[in-house]
Amino acid sequence: MSDHDRAAVVPPLQVGLKGLCPRCGAATLFAGAVRFSDHCRACGLRFADFNVGDGPAAFLTLIWGTIVVAAAITVELSFSPPWWVHALLWIPLTAAGVVWSLRVAKGWLMAAEYRNAAREGRITP
Repeated sequence: MSDHDRAAVVPPLQVGLKGLCPRCGAATLFAGAVRFSDHCRACGLRFADFNVGDGPAAFLTLIWGTIVVAAAITVELSFSPPWWVHALLWIPLTAAGVVWSLRVAKGWLMAAEYRNAAREGRITP
């Protein structure tokens, strides 16, 4: 099975959700919460050669910020809890949401870059 055929087996969303290698499907993509491993321990694909960039972080921060602010306003207007309730609710929710969704977005983008053989702002056939 060629690299391209194996890439078709691992859907980009699964790569992001489960931290799978886009080439072989082994769960070796992440070395930390949102940090990629240098390479796949199963097949040797060098993750360091891919450049996902900071786009996912910027968009996800804006998206989660909007969700959390809307929820905080709703809770405040509905229940008027003390300030510490807001701190206990929204700080962990925001942090967990951004980290989890950042893993998914970065993994998905890496899988899309691998699948499409995208390099340095271009797509090679």
